[in-house]
Amino acid sequence: MTEEYSALVRNGTWSLVPRVPNSNVVDCKWVYKLKRDQTGTVQRYKARLVTKGFRQQPGIDYQSIRKHLAPLQLDIQNAFLHGDLHETVYLQQPPGFVNSTTLNHVYFLHKALYGLTQAPRAWFHRLSAALHSLGFQGSKTDTSLFIDSNGNTLLYMLVYVDDIILTGNDTKEIDRVVQSLSRSFAVKDMGNLSYFLGIEVTRNGNDMILSQRKYIRELLESADLSNAKPVSSPMTTNAKLALGDSATFDNPVQYHQIVSALQYVTLSRPDIAFAVNKVCQYMHCPTINHCSAVKRILRYLQGTANYVLRLMHDSGTVLHAYTDSAYNSLTSFSDAGWAGCPDDRRSTGGYAIYLGSNLVSWSARKQKTVSRSSTESEYNALADTVAELTWLQDLLRELRVPVKSVPTL
Repeated sequence: MTEEYSALVRNGTWSLVPRVPNSNVVDCKWVYKLKRDQTGTVQRYKARLVTKGFRQQPGIDYQSIRKHLAPLQLDIQNAFLHGDLHETVYLQQPPGFVNSTTLNHVYFLHKALYGLTQAPRAWFHRLSAALHSLGFQGSKTDTSLFIDSNGNTLLYMLVYVDDIILTGNDTKEIDRVVQSLSRSFAVKDMGNLSYFLGIEVTRNGNDMILSQRKYIRELLESADLSNAKPVSSPMTTNAKLALGDSATFDNPVQYHQIVSALQYVTLSRPDIAFAVNKVCQYMHCPTINHCSAVKRILRYLQGTANYVLRLMHDSGTVLHAYTDSAYNSLTSFSDAGWAGCPDDRRSTGGYAIYLGSNLVSWSARKQKTVSRSSTESEYNALADTVAELTWLQDLLRELRVPVKSVPTL
């Protein structure tokens, strides 16, 4: 707590001022967390001062907005604390650090804090400005991606809040970027990419292997299914899920938590995308039958937790997607089951797109409109696939990855 508080003071986060009458003063609290690596070993103990941003008033104290080198992993310590505030925000003195001589004073914030509604936006604006000064340009296809393309030098930076992946074809330029960022922010160089947002990254020669084994094991433990008997598929071929198909499940919060975690697992496990999409459709009113379907997915993961997604270096750059008309198939294709949902008669569509032999994008979800024929359902699925292919073409063009042939669908 003292380390975090000292960092806030050094950063010029606030000024202690008398309380302004009739002003909205935001409360705060301390949040504690253990930072672990992919093996579960504790790396450090962290205390973070978090504001109760839900007490902010729109238009008063925040503005509403609609809304071939091994990759290097960076961590920006106290990231949100670097964002500059343009609104007037008052904060209660933090628990444990109240000035006894000025009990009625509050902090006038100059910098953002975790929990403030505008904190993510303020931090992103500050980081974007720093990266632009270093020669990076924001991607037009992915707002979290920044690209520095200068002559033969190529640098890519992917940003998720305070976790950053940096890679490129010039080690000197990468070192220059890290050193420059270190002068503005507290940057921690975590070495070659190995564990990022719950995804384990390992190298096999020039190939990259993605896995969520640790995340899956923790999910199974939280669901008390670590010793469950594995099954061979995430969903039975005759599974029929519908609203009110059985008695209401008595713990909907647990259902929400597990299904939300399963959605994250689909980042590296396309084999469960269809089954997870089905159980996601009943988050608002889960039944015992829906819960059984979720447990089957977990039991499938119990037996396949070591499955990985392999990205091969020498796989080619030809974009192609696959299509199939089989409704219940759980393999890789663009698929549509006409009027498959008994509740709203909307079809389920999906696709899988490959760059060379690497699976890079997949989806299984209910279509937005009701199709009046199986042909229309198939065309809607194809249209969704073409939209994703077009987006991937634009992204690869920005990354200066040559795609010399027209994608095959």
